[in-house]
Amino acid sequence: MAGGKETPRQKMIGMMYLVLTALLALNVSKAILDAFVAIEKNIQLANVNEWGRGNEKKDELKEKSEDKSSPDAQKKAIKLLQVVAEIDKMTAKQIEFLDNLKIDILKECGENYQGKGEEAIIVEPYKNSPDNNMWIKPAVMDLHHVDGKDKYDEPMLVMGIADDIKEPKGKGKELWDTYMKYRKDLTELIAKSSTTSDKPTSFKDPNITKYKDYKDLDAQLMKAMKNVHPDDVDALKKIYVSLTKQEREDMKEEGLTAVHWVGRTFDHSPSVAAIASLSSMQKEILTARADAVALIRLRVGGGEYSFNKIMPLAYGPDIANNGDDIQLEVLMAAYDSDKQPIVKPNQGTVSEVKDGKGYVKLKASGASNMELTGTITILNKSGVSKTLPYTKTIKIMKPEGTVSLPELQVLYKGYPNKVVGLASGYPETKLSGSGVSLTKSGAYYTAMPTGGKTATISVSGYNEMTKKTANLGTFTFEVRPLPKPQCYWGENSGGRASNKSIRVLKAQYDASIPLKVNFSVTGWFLMVGGREYTGSGASLTEDAMKALRLAKSGAKASFTVAYRGGGSSNNCTAIYDL
Repeated sequence: MAGGKETPRQKMIGMMYLVLTALLALNVSKAILDAFVAIEKNIQLANVNEWGRGNEKKDELKEKSEDKSSPDAQKKAIKLLQVVAEIDKMTAKQIEFLDNLKIDILKECGENYQGKGEEAIIVEPYKNSPDNNMWIKPAVMDLHHVDGKDKYDEPMLVMGIADDIKEPKGKGKELWDTYMKYRKDLTELIAKSSTTSDKPTSFKDPNITKYKDYKDLDAQLMKAMKNVHPDDVDALKKIYVSLTKQEREDMKEEGLTAVHWVGRTFDHSPSVAAIASLSSMQKEILTARADAVALIRLRVGGGEYSFNKIMPLAYGPDIANNGDDIQLEVLMAAYDSDKQPIVKPNQGTVSEVKDGKGYVKLKASGASNMELTGTITILNKSGVSKTLPYTKTIKIMKPEGTVSLPELQVLYKGYPNKVVGLASGYPETKLSGSGVSLTKSGAYYTAMPTGGKTATISVSGYNEMTKKTANLGTFTFEVRPLPKPQCYWGENSGGRASNKSIRVLKAQYDASIPLKVNFSVTGWFLMVGGREYTGSGASLTEDAMKALRLAKSGAKASFTVAYRGGGSSNNCTAIYDL
């Protein structure tokens, strides 16, 4: 558009485009500045709310200090009012300092900040007397009347970052130092004010100005909470975190590293934006003050939590049997229907939260006990969360049916008989016996007869909740010796020989006997072809193997095997057709 060969008309059109572009830029800039004015106005409204919230809690504490119906509570309230007075004093000092910084910026920008009437910038000045009911309330300003809304050099001069945004000087450095001191003095005073004659409490500010994330911030902060009263921990953490800022961070878009918070906040910040930032800091301070006063107020009765609903609850044992003594715990539970609890189970999922209760659904599993754990969180009147763990033990009963054979109630001598008992309706089954030794092994017992022709086993149920044992029956068993095993040379126990090259002899039960007994062969006697052969152990000698191979077809071989097992020693015989 600026070429040397352009016609006068083209040059005029180009100039018009340039002017239009500039006007558009000015309109955008004006819209942004007006937005900062609106933001600052909203922050002022929030400041009034937080200022009022703190005063409301202070007035409640004052009422307690004048209530003579409870001398102990009155004495405590009077003492805590002195703590609140100290909090208000340090808060007022910080609020006034920030208001004066706003005035310094207006001065530097050449604004008529002392103007009166409809064009006044300061509508309601700060009143720094504790006798005035407006004490601690920030000055009310109308930034619409600021002429130099877009001036940014002046705020940088006031904040001491005109030469170097990485290292603020003057009022900027003082701003950071006083803000950090307020955090320190407030939190340490809150913790100390919980001290009693038998339990001193305290908090030493860890001066956190650098953290990776809020998880890291919380971890750093918790290390300093060792001597804080348990009831104050959550509220104190909330207040400390609300007043914590990263002191230094990189400004990658500017190519700068470790820039101070003051520099990052007020660098090239228009005057109305800088004032809005200071108002925002006032809100943080007023919120911290209100939270602190609310916490102190709760120490003098009146209830930390709000409730608007009540419901009856009855608790008792999860398992009971006919004839058991049962004890119920009946109580009235109160809850706030507007602040439902937050339930976080470690097992199962939350299906619903209503009537002050969280409903957790899951499948029962396990062999005996099922331990259910998790947390439940509710908010107090100040919005501070209180989280407590819960634990519930459920006795798991294994559903099963049994079929008994009364005519076959037999225990074998010298054999580890497996016995399973079931005390229906009880979480634990116990067996005891007469004429038999019982040993628990996993889900069953091992029964070893100790003598006599009969033995008895008694079944008892044990309820861990009631600590009671009930005898549910006694059963009589016949005691018998173990059946004799059969001899095996190859696959068969007698009859046609399956393989004449088999060398090892065995003594064992066939498929008709389900008992599992390991018999060991200790010796053998063989008669074949009119000759006799003997040996020890389970293996045939070479002479015996040769005699079996040379025997004529149709000849017979008779084996007698000596064995040991099942608590006794004996012999068995088998005859084979060769």
